[in-house]
Amino acid sequence: MSQTNQQNQAAQTPAAPAKKHRLLKISILRYNPQDPESVPHMQTYELEESDSMTLFIALNDLRDNQDPTLQFDFVCRAGICGSCAMLINGKPGLACRTLTKDLPAEFTLAPLPAFELIGDLSVNTGKWMRNMSERMQTWVHMKEEEIDLRKKEVPMDPQLAEDIYVLDRCVECGCCIAGCGTVRIRPDFVGAVGINKIARFRLDPRDDRNDADYYEVVGDESGVFGCMSLLACHDFCPKDLPLKTQIAFIRRKMAEQGISNYDKVLPKQAPKKAIPIKPIKQ
Repeated sequence: MSQTNQQNQAAQTPAAPAKKHRLLKISILRYNPQDPESVPHMQTYELEESDSMTLFIALNDLRDNQDPTLQFDFVCRAGICGSCAMLINGKPGLACRTLTKDLPAEFTLAPLPAFELIGDLSVNTGKWMRNMSERMQTWVHMKEEEIDLRKKEVPMDPQLAEDIYVLDRCVECGCCIAGCGTVRIRPDFVGAVGINKIARFRLDPRDDRNDADYYEVVGDESGVFGCMSLLACHDFCPKDLPLKTQIAFIRRKMAEQGISNYDKVLPKQAPKKAIPIKPIKQ
């Protein structure tokens, strides 16, 4: 076929129809606690969807072109910082990792519950996480008062290092706390993020603490025994951490510790009650 015929055939070929994008209707909970005249209300925005659009892209488009007062947080845009966590159609998730094509044409956005509200979709997760970390003492406890940086570091078993890394991928986004039913009942509950941190440092051979030490910080109802095993934390974790496994494991270890120190856990004045055993009928 000559070049002329190829050009004529290409000219006769009908052009592919332009892809039709959806018109999104995004209802966002608006409220600025710093403004005494502000009241909580839902505000609906319309936005044309684009290919591979994420909620992060959609929110930036709304703020740049429709409403510069819209408040939300972001830093990395890659699911690493956890700043853009919010309730997406009632479920906790990261805006930067949520594609609009996976959502209906009309959906709602709201700030994460259980955290201090800054404004609109922005919450102060850092304040909550800092208080939890100080209370749980989430750092390596070493007996040495001064670390000798000239000392050669002891090699760690590769599999152990990998196990620690898996638990250390938590970005403290707050999705597990927002989905936790126990947090709604007990504001002092440390949540899956706190229990996961205990599991991480329990694995670390550089940490000199034992289960008796961990029991002091997590062995009560505000710790691992307060979990109702609803496991929404596991379902909504954007990093797919094995939260349900770690909660069950730490709960079992803390129960063993509590039983071994039974006299220490119970008040001394409380008598131990014998369990009546019914005789077996012959």
